[in-house]
Amino acid sequence: MPTSLIVGWLPVWRRSDASSPGESRALIELRLEAARRPDLARILGDTLRRGYRDDVAFHPASGIPGGAFEVALLHYAMDGLLLDLLGTSVEAGFDPDDVVVAFVSRLVGAADQ
Repeated sequence: MPTSLIVGWLPVWRRSDASSPGESRALIELRLEAARRPDLARILGDTLRRGYRDDVAFHPASGIPGGAFEVALLHYAMDGLLLDLLGTSVEAGFDPDDVVVAFVSRLVGAADQ
């Protein structure tokens, strides 16, 4: 998969999460609640880990550069961006789409090396 497709797709994904802020906020709140409730942590953790494993498997199957580490970086970055967009923001003054494109371009470029 060409890097340009990956870079072009992620802002769309980011906007789809931001367009349903109630669902995204609920998942963030659920993850925080799971930190306090071990029973919920087991269930939610299994689901999140399965999604991560699926994302890791998707990369090579789709020809996307990078592996488990790059997928983890992507998850952490996008989770942080969504938290900033849905909660109290640091208001860095950058367009979120530009940030996503720059991050992914650098991540994919580094994974190609």
